[in-house]
Amino acid sequence: MSKLDIASLYLDEIKEFFATLGEPKYRAEQIFKWLRSGITCFDEMTNVPKKLREQLAEKCYIATVKPVQRLVSKIDGTVKYLYELHDGEFIESVFMQYKHGYTVCISTQVGCRMGCSFCASGLGGLYRDLTASEMLAQIHFAAKDNGVRVSNVVMMGMGEPLDNFDNSVRFLNLVSDTEGLNIGLRHISLSTSGVVTGIYKLAELNLPITLSISLHASNNETRSSIMKVNKKWDINELLKACKYYQGITGRRISFEYALINGVNDSIKNADELSKILKGIMSHVNLIPVNPVEENDFKRATEENICRFAKLLNDRGITATVRRTLGADINASCGQLRRRAVKREEE
Repeated sequence: MSKLDIASLYLDEIKEFFATLGEPKYRAEQIFKWLRSGITCFDEMTNVPKKLREQLAEKCYIATVKPVQRLVSKIDGTVKYLYELHDGEFIESVFMQYKHGYTVCISTQVGCRMGCSFCASGLGGLYRDLTASEMLAQIHFAAKDNGVRVSNVVMMGMGEPLDNFDNSVRFLNLVSDTEGLNIGLRHISLSTSGVVTGIYKLAELNLPITLSISLHASNNETRSSIMKVNKKWDINELLKACKYYQGITGRRISFEYALINGVNDSIKNADELSKILKGIMSHVNLIPVNPVEENDFKRATEENICRFAKLLNDRGITATVRRTLGADINASCGQLRRRAVKREEE
């Protein structure tokens, strides 16, 4: 019989579980608060009877992340972590400092099934989904390791959050709980490669998060060549879902656009992008593409980046070039895990 992932449970679910143990509701509330504080073992629950702690250790587990590698940028202090999970799988996350506070970019899956050709996360395919507690553990560890309170989260690391929909939503509810990390949903961004069915489901929940769409192309031909997901849901279907989402939530949508030299960085591409985004309350995040060993994509030239941003802004589409953090430690996710897996296979 497998153990219960207790740190992924809501308070009501913990109360139901404690009822089966013959324990009062207030004990469940105690345990819930301890779990939300980021403890890593039941013995840390100092106001819980030893017998109950032993019983919990027998029936449940607390998901943790074990740091295997920690890289710190000499440029801006960005910290990149490679973590090992309980089953020997590896994931990555990134801790960043901004003027408005501290942000953690978390992974939502081990690997990724989306197979975007410019991204290292999906090179080995999808291994498994992360639980809500494994997502929370990444934030707890980074906060303790750096001695700060994390105020912002981006679900933009390894994996596709909407391909792990239920766990991602459970994470959002738990991370924003006032008894826990209490990170407001308005301070959380969820990035999707364009899982249209997930966007519709997310719209119905009407959560005040920021939805980020990894668009990365201005036409179907280009997008299909670099993003397999476009062959299932093309740009027209994706933008239709975005408009529906915006109609329900009333929230601005962020469009991520990785500028790849000679692939999607021309004036024609910028013109096309301005046209397809017309009428959508949006912000375009232009990202100079990060080099990946397994492909030959190169970042757009500074001239093309500036020209692309200017054209969009001139056409009324708000666009900014993302500030590159952790450039000297390859802070984009997937590459550390790829190397770790290779070492395991050798």
